[in-house]
Amino acid sequence: MRPRPIQGTGMRSIVSFILLLHMGFMVCQGANPCCSEPCQNRGFCTAMGSDSYECDCTRTGYYGQNCTTPEFLTWVKVSLKPTPNTVHYMLTHFKGLWNIVNSLSFLRNAIMRYVLTSRAHLIDSPPIYNADYGYKSWEAYSNLSYYTRTLPPVPHDCPTPMGVAGKNELPDVKVLAEKLLMRRKFIPDPQRTSLMFAFFAQHFTHQFFKTDQKKGPAFTTAFNHGVDLSHIYGQGLDRQHKLRLFKDGKLRYQILDGEVYPPTVSEVQVDMHYPPHIPESRRFAVGHEAFGLVPGLMMYATIWLREHNRVCDILKQEHPDWDDERLFQTSRLILIGETIKIVIEDYVQHLSGYHLKLKFDPELLFNERFQYQNRISSEFNTLYHWHPLMPDVFHIQDEVYNYQQFLFNTSMLADYGINSLVESFTKQIAGQVKDNN
Repeated sequence: MRPRPIQGTGMRSIVSFILLLHMGFMVCQGANPCCSEPCQNRGFCTAMGSDSYECDCTRTGYYGQNCTTPEFLTWVKVSLKPTPNTVHYMLTHFKGLWNIVNSLSFLRNAIMRYVLTSRAHLIDSPPIYNADYGYKSWEAYSNLSYYTRTLPPVPHDCPTPMGVAGKNELPDVKVLAEKLLMRRKFIPDPQRTSLMFAFFAQHFTHQFFKTDQKKGPAFTTAFNHGVDLSHIYGQGLDRQHKLRLFKDGKLRYQILDGEVYPPTVSEVQVDMHYPPHIPESRRFAVGHEAFGLVPGLMMYATIWLREHNRVCDILKQEHPDWDDERLFQTSRLILIGETIKIVIEDYVQHLSGYHLKLKFDPELLFNERFQYQNRISSEFNTLYHWHPLMPDVFHIQDEVYNYQQFLFNTSMLADYGINSLVESFTKQIAGQVKDNN
């Protein structure tokens, strides 16, 4: 008697599920057991053959097979520690209370010291991973040509690109960009963030976000991963020396209509990215080769050029015995301090929405254990894409410019003057970074 065929979609679904489960078991059986990321709380997973693993819970504050059982002090700390949402709520409400805190220096300093140290402890220092090393290595720490990794890369022998879950192939990058990044409609930023903020963010971050387009997204061409103002002074001594005046510590400049502007490429012979139609007289030369792209970037480059030379004049007056090199190097250190102060007390302050007044004061950490060496991670580089800040058009005084008219329009600097650009960009509201459309 011939067996009867299976009837009904329900039975077929069960059989299919069993087959898929069996196939999944076969696939995972030979896979790296660390693919499922079993170690929690920053525990480190090491495969012990093809079917077992070991979690290193050293200094995580947890123990157990998967680093999930808290030690006593960890349990106390976690139990008493408010959630991030609670902390954010407290910092963005109770303005009267924070006004009192801000007026008491010792209390404000103590809170700011805690903010700096607690944030620093969230980051591995020295860094552990990069794109090629999913384990501790000297290469991951010392090779500055890599971005680091906050999370370990997925092992190559995992069933799926995400480990054990997700599709067998990652979605096309173009599809992701169109779905997640493409703006359908301009939405003014609800915090009334101005274009001055947007251009500052772009100008500031280009000193350490320098993805190597030839090697790929895992690599950077930055010599340093911190605030070194290489976007002002140039990356490497060769570019720096070409931009320097070698007199009174100053950077080279030119005078247009009685005001200071960067020198031209033909004067200093540094590489800048300009299309052929830009006249030689408007090919300004600054620390970063791409800052001729938009007037907002060249505006900030000009502001910092003027500030550097202004600080040199003050130092020269205070220390007439200092030579050119000392004046230059000291001015650069002062501008680094000015930049960090602006970033903390204005830039981050605006982003946070906190009523606590953030403070830049290096002396707050003089008696603290603190890791000053910084490494930019690939995750940070990937997330720091705030292109929605840019508007659809640009309003300069009574004129309106579209992108075709705005890009590489370096003539705008001298035509309008830096003061007019600052005023115009301050008045125009940037876009909302998170587009809900």
